[in-house]
Formats: sequence, structure tokens, C-alpha cells
Amino acid sequence: MWLVWLVIAGVLFVGEILTAGFLLLWFAIAAVVAMLVSFLTTNLFIQILVFVVISILLLIFTRPLLSKYTKSDNTVTNSNAIIGKTALVTEEISLLNSTGQINVDGEIWSAKTMDPNLTIPKGSKVEIIGIDGVKACVASNYQMPSNNIENK
Repeated sequence: MWLVWLVIAGVLFVGEILTAGFLLLWFAIAAVVAMLVSFLTTNLFIQILVFVVISILLLIFTRPLLSKYTKSDNTVTNSNAIIGKTALVTEEISLLNSTGQINVDGEIWSAKTMDPNLTIPKGSKVEIIGIDGVKACVASNYQMPSNNIENK
């Protein structure tokens, strides 16, 4: 029976290597322990009981500890960090002409507006609302001056 436990442990170790989720590792270790128990007793019920108990104990006590040390750092990248910031238009933004640049935090970004009819002039302030590829998507409250200006 030890050979069966060895095969189970091997399959679980390979599965852990392929998935890298630190889930199958604990079952593989429990299978190795069950294999060692199979040298002491031929009672299959005891071997399975050892496998189940060791698996549960390892999952409860060691997986959270290991997950704490292997947790990925969710650092905000430059592209995500600028969303919501205000930027200065350094080159007129026109979706129609595919032009436009902004300066945000001292960095120059290509920019575009989502409205094809909107042109944002140089010197305007805009808000960055998203990223599309390598371009910052911007929105502006700037309105082109109307020809019908009322005098008061």
C-alpha cells in the first residue's frame, strides 16, 4: 500500500508545481505521512484517517502562514496611479486629429478625449479618467467660447 501513497503524493506534488496555489502541497505531505504509516500498519482505515487529519491540520495551521509570506504586492503602477489626477494640457487634445499630450506629476503622457467633437486647447486643466493602451483618457470642463456672448 505504501506504493499507492507514494504515487498519490507524487501526483499531488506535480499538481502543486503546475498550479502553484499552495493547496495540493499539504495533501501531498499528508500522503507521504500516510505512506510512512503504511509501514507500521496495513489497516487502510487508519492510513486514510491519518491522511485526512494531517491534511486538515496542515491546511488550517500552515497555509495561512505561508500565504502571508508569498502574498503578491499590489503596488499601483504609474498608469493606474494617475487616474483621477488633474493634468495640464501641453499639446492640444483632439481625437479627430489623434493629437494631444498632458503633463501630470512632471511626466508627459499622450492623451485623448472620449468625445470626438471635443478639442481641448493647450494650457487647459483636465482630469484623467482612465488609460487606453499608452494614452491617458481625459475629461475637461473646458467649453469653447460661444460666438453669442451676452453683454451685461
